[in-house]
Amino acid sequence: MQSKMPMMMMALILLVAFLFAGSGVKMHLDVAREEGTFHAAQNDYLINNTKADRDSATVGSDLSQLQAEVANYPSTLLFLKLVGVGRILTGIFFLLLGILIALVMMPIRLGKIVRGAQ
Repeated sequence: MQSKMPMMMMALILLVAFLFAGSGVKMHLDVAREEGTFHAAQNDYLINNTKADRDSATVGSDLSQLQAEVANYPSTLLFLKLVGVGRILTGIFFLLLGILIALVMMPIRLGKIVRGAQ
């Protein structure tokens, strides 16, 4: 069990790395879909309604809710982009950490093999 512990730790680090990188890539793929929804809502708000209608919209009406939705979309897109990049970079960090641990473990394991052969 003692000799299997480093390998299980390496597998866990690699799993965490791929999970972070995968979730970051998924967030970036969601950006294209959300941008399409944003542009459709923006067109619906700006093209289908006159300026006078937009200015005279009452609080709580469908038009004012559409305006709030259009106003909030850029922050949602920015969240998806920035957090996605952050997760991808975190995944890369864990992957590099796993490589570093493997490089540190190699001389130790090689030393044990050489001592056992003598």
